Amino acid sequence: MDHFLYRNGELHAEDVAVADIAAAVGTPFYLYSTATLTRHFQLFDEALEGVDHLVCYAMKAASNQAILKTLADLGAGMDVVSGGEYARARAAGVPGEKIVFSGVGKTRSEIRAALEGGVRQFNVESEPEMRVISELAVSLGKTAPITVRVNPDVDAKTHAKIATGKSENKFGIPIARAREVYAEAARLPGIEIVGIDVHIGSQLTDLAPYELAYDKVAELTEALREDGHNISRLDLGGGLGIPYTRSNEAPPLPSDYGAMIRRTLGHLDCEIEIEPGRLIAGNAGILVSRVIYIKEGEGRRFLILDGAMNDLIRPAMYDAWHDIVPVTEPAAGVDLQPFDIVGPVCESGDTFAKGRMMPPLAEGDLVAFRSAGAYGAVMASEYNTRPLVPEVLAKGDQFAVIRKRPDFDEIINRDTIPPWL
Repeated sequence: MDHFLYRNGELHAEDVAVADIAAAVGTPFYLYSTATLTRHFQLFDEALEGVDHLVCYAMKAASNQAILKTLADLGAGMDVVSGGEYARARAAGVPGEKIVFSGVGKTRSEIRAALEGGVRQFNVESEPEMRVISELAVSLGKTAPITVRVNPDVDAKTHAKIATGKSENKFGIPIARAREVYAEAARLPGIEIVGIDVHIGSQLTDLAPYELAYDKVAELTEALREDGHNISRLDLGGGLGIPYTRSNEAPPLPSDYGAMIRRTLGHLDCEIEIEPGRLIAGNAGILVSRVIYIKEGEGRRFLILDGAMNDLIRPAMYDAWHDIVPVTEPAAGVDLQPFDIVGPVCESGDTFAKGRMMPPLAEGDLVAFRSAGAYGAVMASEYNTRPLVPEVLAKGDQFAVIRKRPDFDEIINRDTIPPWL
């Protein structure tokens, strides 16, 4: 569900006409719905009602300060994977005790900043990392709460580039070695074991891989408790998928996910952490672009937009599908035509869709990429010296630019010419 709907033939974000925002801001731009962000967070919170839990938004999905503050005000914790994300979470008013620090390559400076600023836990990915955390905690007179991320060798049945729970992936410690790693953690000074962490991938559309992984976590919890460890918290990761096309079978609901968590782990009396990102932000955002040209090719027709792969990399990187719709609603029964929908970047990979059936469009018309709120703006670049696109947040009948478009002088002036030139 989202709050991007046609009203009187024009696409709206809540109560604001998308065309009005385009006229004020220019294209392309990202546009988010506060109501959709709020509803999707609440679905996860309600799914675990009655269970001691914290929903930690995986802010790598979309990390604008306005989005973070919207969710923090609802009670969300944050899952961060870098020192920059940690700083963003703190700047948005999230206290350290609600920030989970994940990531396979935490640097000493990142670990130190989190120890000094406060952190709910480090999700430890390796023994060398654990030893560095111990060393730094002791040097600062701190105690570092940790979980160990275990790799359960479960195939999440998702795209290879976003699978994280198989034995060949770089993430976590093999679950078969978990007991020896926890034994070392218990011997290290400055370390407090608080639980177990697991995350098997992103854009999962089936609960079966989760259930298999969580059954393994339940067995490990009991074994570690027998070894004398305090396992009071289970971080279950995120990754629940969203429907990118209206015709797709719908992924599991958060309520189904919550019921499965209760069934597999409810008997352990542990606090539950989950880290949804895509399902909170994905359908809460669209990318709005304008048609520059319609080009007739050899046996095909190209729809050339002012948005490009540097603005939305997912189709080029993952062959990802996004529904692309006109901002002005087409007439019922209008004939559709196949288009290759492309951007202006000088790469053949700058292609959003091939042979996509679209209603008639003209130069200057607006289109919207649906389900672009997650892994859209955060993965954008300035390739070809194309400015980062603005981000806009709508709430009711209001909208605000929450990241402005830089001008060329701002981009160029970041460069420094050395004195010998």
